[in-house]
Amino acid sequence: MLTRGFAVSSACVQVDLTKFERGLPFTGDFAASLGVLQQRLAELHLALVVHRKRAIILFEGWEGAGKRRALKALAAALDPCYVATYCTLAEDEVGASRHWLAPFWSTLPEAGSVALHYRSWYRRAVDDKALGRSSPKEWLRACDAINEFENQQTEHGTTIVKLFFHVDAVTQAARLHARGEDPWARHLMTQQDLRSLAARNAYMAAWTDCFAQTDTRWAPWTAIDAGDMQAGVIASLEAVAAALAKAVPAEPPAEGDASKPVEQFA
Repeated sequence: MLTRGFAVSSACVQVDLTKFERGLPFTGDFAASLGVLQQRLAELHLALVVHRKRAIILFEGWEGAGKRRALKALAAALDPCYVATYCTLAEDEVGASRHWLAPFWSTLPEAGSVALHYRSWYRRAVDDKALGRSSPKEWLRACDAINEFENQQTEHGTTIVKLFFHVDAVTQAARLHARGEDPWARHLMTQQDLRSLAARNAYMAAWTDCFAQTDTRWAPWTAIDAGDMQAGVIASLEAVAAALAKAVPAEPPAEGDASKPVEQFA
């Protein structure tokens, strides 16, 4: 538990990833279920645009856990004029002259738009902790900085959805092996993939502590059992839809309401 001003709320339930390893297959009609969800998300996104709300959605989790597939399914439901996608690589470095969170300030969504993050500002802090590059004090300082950063966004009216895609070690190894054998998917393999697989126990400990420090009432984590790809996609989109439904008014604004967008796209 942090001791500074942005400590985790005691009301949050600690995320236990071992409870998200069942990997049960999706038993319904995947295409039909996905279509219904995407239509619902399209409606919610329209309401977000019209009411000039903001949302940030993070896709975090193990390499090979299906983050990219879920992100594609979500992006396909959204109006491309009001959404931006950002991919954070483990190799991305910030110069010593700037705070490590500085690059993410420029990605914050404008009113009426959504920012999707494939990996996020958590990467550097978790990498440093798992690989022994940060002291306990530096780790807590990083978590505190993240909590403050996210709190500032939610205080400004932004909804933050943080998804963590989880698979067990056997499933992860099998998927990364298959990726390495596929000439059309091999380009997705990075040194980070191999490093996180080799040091999985250290990363599991780092993420577990990360959840304990950053699962806040204003930006809680949602763990996704991604042992089955289709089930993981549906569960993640359902979580996004539920969060947006809570944050966006269901009714359109009254005529002449100042919240309506200035720009109109045909």
